[in-house]
Amino acid sequence: MSLPLLDIEGLHAWYGASHVLHGVTLSIADGEVLALSGRNGSGRSTLAKAIMGLVRAEGSMRFLGRAIVGMRPFRIARLGVGYVPEQRDIFPTLTVRENLMLGERSRTVRFTLDDAMSLFPVLSERASVSAGALSGGEQQMLALARTLVGDPRLVIIDEPAEGLAPQVVTQLTECLATLKQRGVAMLLIEQRMTIARALANRVAVMGHGAIVFDGSFDALANDARIMNDWLSIG
Repeated sequence: MSLPLLDIEGLHAWYGASHVLHGVTLSIADGEVLALSGRNGSGRSTLAKAIMGLVRAEGSMRFLGRAIVGMRPFRIARLGVGYVPEQRDIFPTLTVRENLMLGERSRTVRFTLDDAMSLFPVLSERASVSAGALSGGEQQMLALARTLVGDPRLVIIDEPAEGLAPQVVTQLTECLATLKQRGVAMLLIEQRMTIARALANRVAVMGHGAIVFDGSFDALANDARIMNDWLSIG
């Protein structure tokens, strides 16, 4: 049996003195899309930042068999982990093309700059426009495209549909489905089950900084306790 692409065991993480993650155990196989759900404040974004080395963490995290706890973020990125944060973190004064060039690796295999432009045609049309002038949906596509030109094996995407119009969400979901077809593994942090179901192979649920469910969407739908205790709003 092959080893997971990303393997996390007993992971704890902190924001300053605040203990946010409490023994997270989770794995993602090569080419797999895992949806990570849970209420706001459950620890999902902290997990993404812990994987990228952006918060203090203790425990075991291995990517391609290599321990990454305590590793600098740029080194984790060079190993093949891409990150699209909820805030997108584009450079607003730079053009679309300049933003993409910042993420490009010298030896990209699957995703060149032109390939990213082809995947997101609107970026090609607006290549010379300042990124700050793009719509929210276009900025999200730019953030994702910039990550892809770094040729990641795994992409962590935090709430990609947040604040976007329905037609833009549909377009973005289609782009993510294309990435899945091309073998890019994803950790998709997403509350909308319709989007998660359309893309993911399985779903995990976080609550109070730990994984409280990990399995199929059908199993989740039939688990009344998890649905009521960790996902319902009322």
